[in-house]
Amino acid sequence: MPNVLGVDHIAIAVKDLDAATQLWKEMGLRVGSREVVEDQGVEVQMMYAGATRIELVFPIREDSPIQAFLDKRGAGLHHLALAVDDCAAATQELVDREVRMINTEPKTGAHQTRIAFVHPKATSGVLTELVEGGEGFGS
Repeated sequence: MPNVLGVDHIAIAVKDLDAATQLWKEMGLRVGSREVVEDQGVEVQMMYAGATRIELVFPIREDSPIQAFLDKRGAGLHHLALAVDDCAAATQELVDREVRMINTEPKTGAHQTRIAFVHPKATSGVLTELVEGGEGFGS
């Protein structure tokens, strides 16, 4: 079993990053860093509800998986990210157990983390991200 350290973040797909940032700020969340992740075709705005991280995710190009999500489902909850101590080992362990994965090898995510996605069909319909190196978990 992968060594899950906790929830790294909850991601929300948004159609307007500035408007979503302002809305969540008005709801009392603290604004964190903003970063473009070219490999994923997204711009992310980190927000904080106490120690809990909420990641607002916006597509920066038409072929982004987030754009496809928005086109199909609209804005809303996109994925749950679980912090792991070793993304490569956790991913390989799931692959060996024949868990359906989107990524069979880790990629670079926001803030230079290592990430891999578990297919939602393997996790009761919840897209799940494995994250190594996220804030608050030994990074």
